[in-house]
Amino acid sequence: MPISRIAVGRPEEATQPDALRAALAEFICTLIFVFAGEGSGMAFNKLTNDAPNTPAGLIAAALAHAFALFVAVSVGANISGGHVNPAVTFGAFVGGNISLFRGILYWIAQLLGATVACLLLKFCTRGMTTSAFSLSAGESVWNAFVMEIVMTFGLVYTVYATAIDPKKGSVGTIAPLAIGFIVGANILAGGAFDGGSMNPAVSFGPALVSWTWTHHWGLLAWPSHRRWSCRHRVRILLHQPLSRGIGLLLTTEQQLEQQGHLFAHLCCL
Repeated sequence: MPISRIAVGRPEEATQPDALRAALAEFICTLIFVFAGEGSGMAFNKLTNDAPNTPAGLIAAALAHAFALFVAVSVGANISGGHVNPAVTFGAFVGGNISLFRGILYWIAQLLGATVACLLLKFCTRGMTTSAFSLSAGESVWNAFVMEIVMTFGLVYTVYATAIDPKKGSVGTIAPLAIGFIVGANILAGGAFDGGSMNPAVSFGPALVSWTWTHHWGLLAWPSHRRWSCRHRVRILLHQPLSRGIGLLLTTEQQLEQQGHLFAHLCCL
């Protein structure tokens, strides 16, 4: 990817009508997504009197997130691109799809949308605690890192292949459905271990409202870092001959694994 494609933009871009409409769309879409996803967990706690998580609760959470994300991406796609995720926005910036100033506007809107959704949930439920992400018993931070690596790669591959790649063709029409499906499937796979975040805004809103920050540096920082690296590898897979693409993919994976070990070590100091 040529570095010249990355654009900083101009400060006045943040006040342009189309940028403000896009930011408002990101705010509303993220609010819709977090309200339904987080609300499903709170509803489960209400129905079970805060009983331990069960397979039924995990399935309910996965379905709620999948359905809500499908709707959120669908309604925002023609206005803002339907990012609904600060990490997706960062990937779009690195790929030259949006400028830095517009990206910052999106980030603010997404984090505000997640926070307002959790505040509304707290008000509507008469003060119930928003469920912040946490690690299950026996799950280490590094275990959660690896889990987020795999889930985020699946998500970014789906987003790029169905919604961003210029060669996507008619498959772009099912992008919202595919994105919702992969998030729901990943929650079924990783929800019992680290909650299955894949989205810094989804981690930030509940953590801020409940003021619970244990292990959230990993959930907030790692998906964003991983989004950039996964986007690079997706480009390799889609735009290189098969033999060369696999070789580059393996080399990149080894480098990323070394970066991950160093990142985890530094954060634990």
